[in-house]
Amino acid sequence: MQLLKDRIRRDGIVKEGNVLKVDSFLNHQMDIALLNEIGREFRRRFADKDITKILTIEASGIGIACITAQYFNVPVVFAKKAQSINIDGEVYSSKIESFTHKKVYDVIVSRRFLNSEDRVLIIDDFLANGCALLGLLEIVESAGAKTEGIGIVIEKGFQDGGEKIRRQGIALESLAIVDAMDAEKGTVVFRGE
Repeated sequence: MQLLKDRIRRDGIVKEGNVLKVDSFLNHQMDIALLNEIGREFRRRFADKDITKILTIEASGIGIACITAQYFNVPVVFAKKAQSINIDGEVYSSKIESFTHKKVYDVIVSRRFLNSEDRVLIIDDFLANGCALLGLLEIVESAGAKTEGIGIVIEKGFQDGGEKIRRQGIALESLAIVDAMDAEKGTVVFRGE
């Protein structure tokens, strides 16, 4: 998606440790016009799928998932990173290690919101080592639901998360795949360039 790549080049900040900051337009401050185009692109890429729910993880994926859900006319369910008194009843859970925060979370989804009749599209902002996606896939499987596909805004192609998911035969669509970053120069190289 050229619009996204251009925005990453213009406003993304490459930091040491393979960190790409896109917080000025994607996951802290959100450019809604850009997110709208991202949602439209995910709808185009998964047009042949009969999606009943969009699943993401707290917190950065929620805005992207919500805008995408408008194009599918389905609800968004997000895995919470903490149990709260608002979640009553049975839950599906998985342990997920965050690349960004270097922390392991127990993520949960109420069983009321995901079941065996659901056909799920997983949406997230980043794919690095794949831990978050593997955890979400585990939750979908626990629910007896079917994962129809995964939509990622930015994939770090130089890490193995995308390969782990693709080996499972799941339809994975990444809008921008970063093959290399240079923190000194502040540059990003996208797949196919």
